[in-house]
Amino acid sequence: MKKTFLAVALILVSSAMIFASGGGDRAKTLIIGATPVPHAELLNLVKDDLAAQGITLQVREFNDYVQPNEALIAGDLDANFFQHTPYLESNANWKARLVSAFGVHVEPLGLYSRKYKNINDLPMGANIAIPNDPTNGGRALLLLQSKGLITLSPNAGLTATVRSIVANPRNYRFTELEAAQLPRSLDDVDAAIINGNYALEAGLNPVKDSLIIEGADSPYVNTIVVRKGMENDPRIKALETALKSQKVKDYINTHYNGGVIAVF
Repeated sequence: MKKTFLAVALILVSSAMIFASGGGDRAKTLIIGATPVPHAELLNLVKDDLAAQGITLQVREFNDYVQPNEALIAGDLDANFFQHTPYLESNANWKARLVSAFGVHVEPLGLYSRKYKNINDLPMGANIAIPNDPTNGGRALLLLQSKGLITLSPNAGLTATVRSIVANPRNYRFTELEAAQLPRSLDDVDAAIINGNYALEAGLNPVKDSLIIEGADSPYVNTIVVRKGMENDPRIKALETALKSQKVKDYINTHYNGGVIAVF
């Protein structure tokens, strides 16, 4: 009986040691979901900086704007890096469970065309593709309004839709598409308003190739997002220090041709 009790005790102690070891390893790992450009590139840039602090950074790439939040809520990720706060707060479930830990950069939204070189060349009734998610769609319409091309209802706000348009003197038509599909739509529409990361992935230079572009004062700062309560996790604080470094700022300034603007 004593031998049996001793054997059980040893098994329990061994299991506890294995569990503790696994938990310790997990606590030294930071798994972040990110869209490829520039988010994953910036994260990969600071891998060695985190490794020097004993933190193993794993970057998992996504090519849409929904799965990174769902994976974070499910616990498959420790954080994600692809979105701005208005987009995060456009979904009640995300807003209730996730929070922005810190901001890193702005990716100016721009209007691009393969058919026209100047905004004034867009014809009457031109077909313009815009993002189909509420915040980026509204952001696209606000960009057009800022250039005097359309007028939105005064109470439309950041989540304006095509139904918010009260004046459209050139009778533009709007096609709403998933943000990632917008660069591929350029051959089929007259112009498309494309998020900075997808423009860069498609080989577009936001400064040289856009017909119109947001200014550097854009409120749509891309942030590191975590589950609520994780904002002060030491791994997240170490990541903040690494991303808000002169090394990262210099990389942004030399690699993205104005398509990414650091906010630190």
